[in-house]
Amino acid sequence: MGKYDRLGAYLREQGHDQVPMTFAEIEGVVGTKLPSSQKHQAWWSNSTSNNVMTQVWLDAGYRTEQVDTAARKLVFRRISGSARPRGMAESAKEFTYPEAGEKKPRRSPLFGALKGTFTFAPGYDPTTSMFTDEEWAEIEKEMDEDWDQIEQGMTSWKK
Repeated sequence: MGKYDRLGAYLREQGHDQVPMTFAEIEGVVGTKLPSSQKHQAWWSNSTSNNVMTQVWLDAGYRTEQVDTAARKLVFRRISGSARPRGMAESAKEFTYPEAGEKKPRRSPLFGALKGTFTFAPGYDPTTSMFTDEEWAEIEKEMDEDWDQIEQGMTSWKK
């Protein structure tokens, strides 16, 4: 367990899009004092190259905002698209490949994921062309005309 993992667990438990915290509250959650570099705005940026704790809050689905180092407070805001799972999704488990000696699963859980998402009308043949030869010729003719107009516009623009 990493030094700041408790902060990640705390943030994951929050059901809010914004979690305002003081630096003292963060120290209480983490169980240790923050380093002296916490006095600098850059330490609280969301760049993973800054410090280990940054990756913890990003992995928890949050980013820092409204950082006030003088007042020693900030707001963790939920990252768009990382909404807290609800209902059955909470108990979902990731597919993992078996360890040595374990029984190998027969198929990935994604097998058949799109089953039943679309059907063909009776009598429809998906291998037939959508257009007749005459329709294709008309489409190609229109595309050639459009392209000629584009080329004319480009040459007049260059002059």
